[in-house]
Amino acid sequence: MFNLIKSKALNVSWQCCGATTTQFNVKRLAGMTLSRRLESSSAREEVYDIIISGGGMVGTAMACSLGMDANLEGKKILLLEAGHKKEMDKPPETYSTRVSSISPGSATLLSGLGAWDHVMNMRCKPYQRMQVWDACSDALITFEKENLQEEMAYIVENDIIVAALTKQLQTLTDNVDVRYKTKVVKYNWPKCYQMADSNPWVQVSLASGEVLQTKLLIGADGPNSMVCREAGIPKVKWNYDQSAVVAVLQLSEPTENNVAWQRFLPTGPIALLPLSNTESSLVWSTSHQHAEDLLAQDEESFVDAINSAFWNNDNHTELTETAGSMFQTALSVLMPSGAPTRQLPPSVAGVSPKSRVMFPLGLGHASEYIRHRTALVGDAAHRVHPLAGQGANLGFGDVASLTQILSQAAFDGKDVGDMQHLLEYETDRQRHNLPMMTAIDLLKRLYSVNNVPVVLLRMFGLQATNSLPLLKEQIMAYASR
Repeated sequence: MFNLIKSKALNVSWQCCGATTTQFNVKRLAGMTLSRRLESSSAREEVYDIIISGGGMVGTAMACSLGMDANLEGKKILLLEAGHKKEMDKPPETYSTRVSSISPGSATLLSGLGAWDHVMNMRCKPYQRMQVWDACSDALITFEKENLQEEMAYIVENDIIVAALTKQLQTLTDNVDVRYKTKVVKYNWPKCYQMADSNPWVQVSLASGEVLQTKLLIGADGPNSMVCREAGIPKVKWNYDQSAVVAVLQLSEPTENNVAWQRFLPTGPIALLPLSNTESSLVWSTSHQHAEDLLAQDEESFVDAINSAFWNNDNHTELTETAGSMFQTALSVLMPSGAPTRQLPPSVAGVSPKSRVMFPLGLGHASEYIRHRTALVGDAAHRVHPLAGQGANLGFGDVASLTQILSQAAFDGKDVGDMQHLLEYETDRQRHNLPMMTAIDLLKRLYSVNNVPVVLLRMFGLQATNSLPLLKEQIMAYASR
């Protein structure tokens, strides 16, 4: 009798709490099941060691470089590429307008990744000499390796570099995953004030609704980098009020075509870069209006404008010619290394159909290359004027530096996303990139001014530099890295 009363009392007690004994047990079991499901889901959710956001030349090279490093073997690496997969067994019949000047240092990197052989088997054009001269005077400077026995650089189409790296990436499927046509919509970083048991990784949200996690996010997503913007990294940037007109040109006659030509016009530099013995790539930086006019011209007028830009001396004055001649005579007495050997560029006969395009020019530099579990490479960190042809080379330099530092961190058993070694990467690259970017910007500004004192100043500077072989060797060595 007592037990029955006790049992009823306990039942009333549970009911007073808002639930029967049976209901309580059901809720408890449901909670345990939900907890187990969450734990199971968390266990199944992949956490990548490194996610590279953005492909292209630099992002794909980054994925290859990390995937081939022995110290990073076993790390989970993912490349997110917004575009489609670029594959080619042989080069297309026509040349692309998007080309890069690949320095010996960048070629060495690509060779180490196994991609340079693919490039050489498809299409590239080395050049042994570079001639730069002013349209407002006779001053010029030439760069060349001793006896023209070594290549200064190589002109390669961007698509061929990406295809070569993609082909090599296919051999690294055990180490690197690649997702093509994948769009990122958001990045989330862990907050430093969050509890220790909260999610410590960077979250990458895709347009498909999937959310990925990574210990290190590498932004290789171009000059308008979403990684840079959402990480809150400030950027110093400005537009040059110029556009570049690019095109594929046919030369009047076959030639060895082993010289890169660049002339500084009052409106901006024009460059002729070798593609083959009969074709060259044009990069003409000029005002937006002039660029639009060049695109609207018929082929004959466009060809005439190019030849005139390289050959016309209407901007010369008697004062600059006299002063230049006197200064060159004085230099030949003080430094009898011989007068500069002037070559005439090849004449242009035609333009490949539909190859003329234009794009705006500007400078951009991220004040920081790193943030918490984040690093920027390539155009996401820096954007330069094309007059020195260093854009791609700066990006490949970032790849080499970051790979070396992450490799050492992995060898030492450290977290790849740790800020300590990311700071080493930032310091190393800014020491190289900032002087190069500053020099390019100063050159652009110096040749944008055409009053007589400035013309005379840069004329004397160009002639003096051209008379100092050791200085020119140092310039070439710095640009070749």
